[in-house]
Amino acid sequence: MLVGFDTNDDAGVYLLSPEMAMVQTVDFFTPIVDDPFTFGQIAAANSLSDVYAMGGKPVSALSIVGFPDKGEPEILEQIIRGGLAKMAEAKCSVIGGHSIRNDDIQFGYAVTGIINPQRVWRNVGARAGDVLLLTKAIGTGVVSTALKNDRAAANDVQAATASMTELNRATSEALQELQAKEGATQPIHAVTDITGFGLLGHAREMALGNSERGIEAVSLELDHSAVQYLPGALEAAREGFLPGGLKNNRDFIGDCVSFAENVPKEYRDLLFDPQTSGGLLIAISPESADVALSALERHGVSAGRVGNVIMKTNPLLSIH
Repeated sequence: MLVGFDTNDDAGVYLLSPEMAMVQTVDFFTPIVDDPFTFGQIAAANSLSDVYAMGGKPVSALSIVGFPDKGEPEILEQIIRGGLAKMAEAKCSVIGGHSIRNDDIQFGYAVTGIINPQRVWRNVGARAGDVLLLTKAIGTGVVSTALKNDRAAANDVQAATASMTELNRATSEALQELQAKEGATQPIHAVTDITGFGLLGHAREMALGNSERGIEAVSLELDHSAVQYLPGALEAAREGFLPGGLKNNRDFIGDCVSFAENVPKEYRDLLFDPQTSGGLLIAISPESADVALSALERHGVSAGRVGNVIMKTNPLLSIH
């Protein structure tokens, strides 16, 4: 086992040979949009994301389905079709699965990928001086909550849906190309995808390090104005459409975060907002940051500098 659960990493990695390792992850959840086909796409993209965040290539998947006994079969068909469409886009074969009768609809996948064991990205390993890059805008949690309350504009829902159904494949491929060009000098020191724990929750995990592997803890500085926010996300946060997961994240990691006085409340809330199929947070050497941003742009990925890694301080995360 190369990567287990000791640092709450995005996926497990198991060595198969000196040249190949296996990446494994699983994720499923209840619907967050009304359209079943779109829900299937989002669930698939979210399940695949952990493999991309490790630097792997997804190759096979098993579906996980919970569906009500009296549910309409047509809805289940559309959910499965949506998932298959996104898996086909990822060139990942769905080779089976398991279903149960359940009062609530649940859908997702257990995904297996392959990876070069010498080039595994972990969520720890960031070094003081690194630049932090972030792909995708945040705010899916508050927009989804506004939608549940019939207070989300159609264009805002469309933008959030487009973000959630977008694979992190292009991001992973761009970074892998950069890594291959650099050879022995590897500029990418830590990567994680932003999902249920929100940007600050996953940033905390990146900062904590892993003393057992000799990876020292660091601190992260984030610029709230440099982070991309989904259309309508700020308005939803101002109006109080805060999901329960956001409040849980704030309760769990709030003591690790220091906000500058000039950071407005809605931005503070959004940095705790739980994401579905969010982007990747990347700690990269400063001399390679611009090259990485150019590579990401060539692959059609929107990304930006959102902060820096510094020597460990208290608290771990500083937001200005």
